[in-house]
Amino acid sequence: MSGNIQLLSDTLAGAKAEGRSALIAYLPAGFPTVDGGIDAVKAVFEGGADIVEVGLPHSDPVLDGPVIQTADDIALRGGVKIADVIRTVREAYEASGKPVLVMTYWNPIDRYGVERFTAELAEAGGAGCILPDLPVQESALWREHAEKHGLATVFVVAPSSLDGRLAEITAAGSGFVYAASLMGVTGTRASVGAQAEKLVERTRATGTGLPVCVGLGVSNAVQAAEVAGFADGVIVGSAFVKRMLDAPDHAAGVQAVRELAADLAKGVRRTA
Repeated sequence: MSGNIQLLSDTLAGAKAEGRSALIAYLPAGFPTVDGGIDAVKAVFEGGADIVEVGLPHSDPVLDGPVIQTADDIALRGGVKIADVIRTVREAYEASGKPVLVMTYWNPIDRYGVERFTAELAEAGGAGCILPDLPVQESALWREHAEKHGLATVFVVAPSSLDGRLAEITAAGSGFVYAASLMGVTGTRASVGAQAEKLVERTRATGTGLPVCVGLGVSNAVQAAEVAGFADGVIVGSAFVKRMLDAPDHAAGVQAVRELAADLAKGVRRTA
């Protein structure tokens, strides 16, 4: 079975055809348990997410703020393994038929083996990987195997990225471009700010045909609608994780993320 990069591209194009942004949700695998994490991912799809990023928990997630770090710590203490991440992708994809990516730092893949990881992710129906700390100039091995297995390679750009660097990143990536809305780590914020819109404009100015999706800071429907006004996709992570952390029990957490997805799905449609 090859990966689902085409499904990812079709999903983003379908949202654009509807005159709206795609809603992309992030949740870490293994949080609060492996089965519980699978329930949560299914719930955000049921609520209205178009695409889900499944986080591979890491002991030093440099891009992630305290909320996701807390969830990663819970998952790691629970013994989550890469096999559990692959299982989460498989069950979420089989239940929804929608694109599921893995967001991971490079070290776990490097240790696991690039060929093994890409083959298993594709076989599970995964659409690709977001690799926030893999430099483009060191990504040839990954991209070779990802392309072989039909997986997207999503790179992250930031407001600090120079125009030449943006061009290099967009030329090497596939699926979409992840635009970090501001400098810093993930987390909900009162305002997403104008930096994000400027970064989207600069990224598109490279001539890339890839959709540009914005993450870091979006936590409610109003912010989702704001970002949907200029981005091809709206990425929400910490707000989902916080709902799970704050819930009195697992069932309440699953319902809370389902409701948040529904609210955000309305938000990305307000610009339609």
